[in-house]
Amino acid sequence: MSNVYLLPVASFLIFQVTFLGTYILAVLEGHVVPTVPYISDAATYSPESCIFGQLINIGSVLLGLTIYVRYRHIMQLSEHHPELDAALLRHNRLALWFGMLSCLGISFVGNFQETNVRIVHFIGAFCCFGCGTLYFWMQALITYIVYPMAGTRKTAHLRLGMSVCCTILFIVLAVTGLMSHILFDGQNPRKWYPSDGGWYYHVISTISEWIIATIFSFFILSFTPEFRDVSLQHPQISLVSSTMVV
Repeated sequence: MSNVYLLPVASFLIFQVTFLGTYILAVLEGHVVPTVPYISDAATYSPESCIFGQLINIGSVLLGLTIYVRYRHIMQLSEHHPELDAALLRHNRLALWFGMLSCLGISFVGNFQETNVRIVHFIGAFCCFGCGTLYFWMQALITYIVYPMAGTRKTAHLRLGMSVCCTILFIVLAVTGLMSHILFDGQNPRKWYPSDGGWYYHVISTISEWIIATIFSFFILSFTPEFRDVSLQHPQISLVSSTMVV
C-alpha cells in the first residue's frame, strides 16, 4: 500500500469536520452561544453529541494508525542507518506511548460528556492535550535526530515551534479555565454570558483550546511528506493448525 501519506490527511480532515461541524450545529440548535464555547461544550447535547462521538472515534482510530506508522517509520530508519543516535529507539517508543494515550484521551472526551461523567471527561482531556503535547516534543526531537535521512530542517523547526505553542497554550487553558469556573455564577456554563462572571477568563481558555486543537491537526498533517516514502504490506496470516476436527 503506497498511499500511506493519506493517513495524516484523513486524520486532519476528520478532526476539522468534527470540530467545526458540531460547533455550527450546536449554535444553530441554540445549545451554546456563538462566542467561542469549549469544543466539548458544543457536543454536549443531542444530535451534535452523537455526531461528535462517532466522528471522534473514527478520528481516534485514524490518528492511532498514523502514530503507529510513524513509529514503524522511525524503526526502519534506525535499521537502515546504524549511525543514528542510539537513543532514537528509546525516544521513538516513548513517543508511541504518549501518542496512544493521547488517542485514548480523545476517545474519552468524545464518549463521556462533561455533563454525564465529568471526571472521565477531564481525565480524557488531560490525556489528549497533555500527552499530545509531550508526543509533539518527542517528535520534534526525533525529527532533528533523523535529519537529513528523513524530513527537513524546516520541518523540525516547525514542529518545535508548534510544541512550544501547545505547551504555553495548554498551561493558559488550564489556569484560565480553572479561574473562570471559580468565578462563574451563572446557570448554564454551555451558555456563558459576560454577566455570569469569569467571562474573560472563559474566552481566553476556550480560544486556547481551539488553537491547540488546530495546531494538533496541523502537526499530524506535517507527517504527510515523510509518509510519501513509506509503503505498507498486508499482514501475513498463518494458521496455527491445518487439521480440522468435525
